[in-house]
Amino acid sequence: MSGELPVPGRRPRERCDGGATAVAHPNIALIKYWGKRDERLFLPWTDSLSMTLDIFPTTTRVRLDAAAGQDTVTLDGVPAYGQTLRRVTAFLGLVRERAGLRQRAVVQSRNTVPTGAGLASSAGGFAALAVAAAAAYGLGLDARGLSRLARRGSGSASRSVFGGFALWHAGDAAGTDAEADLASYAEPVPTAGLDAALVVAVLDAGPKEVSSRAAMRRTVATSPLYRPWARSSGEDLAEMRAALLRGDLPAVGEIAERNALGMHATMLAARPAVRYLSPATLTVLDSVLQLRREGVAAYATMDAGPNVKVLCARADAQRVAGVVRAAAPGRAVHIAGPGPGARLTGGDR
Repeated sequence: MSGELPVPGRRPRERCDGGATAVAHPNIALIKYWGKRDERLFLPWTDSLSMTLDIFPTTTRVRLDAAAGQDTVTLDGVPAYGQTLRRVTAFLGLVRERAGLRQRAVVQSRNTVPTGAGLASSAGGFAALAVAAAAAYGLGLDARGLSRLARRGSGSASRSVFGGFALWHAGDAAGTDAEADLASYAEPVPTAGLDAALVVAVLDAGPKEVSSRAAMRRTVATSPLYRPWARSSGEDLAEMRAALLRGDLPAVGEIAERNALGMHATMLAARPAVRYLSPATLTVLDSVLQLRREGVAAYATMDAGPNVKVLCARADAQRVAGVVRAAAPGRAVHIAGPGPGARLTGGDR
């Protein structure tokens, strides 16, 4: 497609010639996104639902440089290269196309979450980039438009545009490219009295041996369990939304855990299998089961990596974190609550 349709009643903003800075946080999916039906538009096979965290922010500044012949990207003070650079520059090219501008950009990003380890670093990273780049190039998008834009960098980034709990719509697979793009975005999900926390166990902060993108392709193409899981995921989502509306944390946790375990089962059934769960992962999962036997409503979820996130009540978070630390000695364990959506900072609001 050539660009996003204009938002009715809105005028494009003037671009921020001095640059724009945005901050965004990662999100953890409770109903998982796994597999794209369109890799160019980043359209998923299934809807997904997540919680944006209040830890691990990414801060990104985008400044236009009329004299530059190419984009410049630095991550944590180090020049980006390879696939990372290609993804960012391709995203900036999309922003330029939509803005009708040709100026290249200088991008400086600082990330506080381990990259490529299944901790949603790309979600916060591309949400921050989308908000900053849209402001710098004067796109004037509303929140839904920013969510669609962030999706083109990383699918899960569409959810990090919003704080708290967010639902990413897969959209209709039957329409044109333009219609499909417009139909796939995230939006906030209402909850009732859910004082939740996620205990995040970083069991391995290193890059994954098999990237999420490669693992998704292999799973969708070869796993006999993928399509049954995708169908059941729709049922999980309906139950999850109802549980959030009534503030039923144990139900939310039970649904999240079975959805995540089902996703990992599809990977294990791929040909050849994709296995992210490590011995340390299984030890932590066993500790979560023991917590439930002791009457603590604690439920595990895992993304594409060995690291475990445990959903629990905020009042139980310290106890859960202590049990997880004992199960994984020497590993970093963090406590997160529902966090804010992506936003401009300083004078760029």
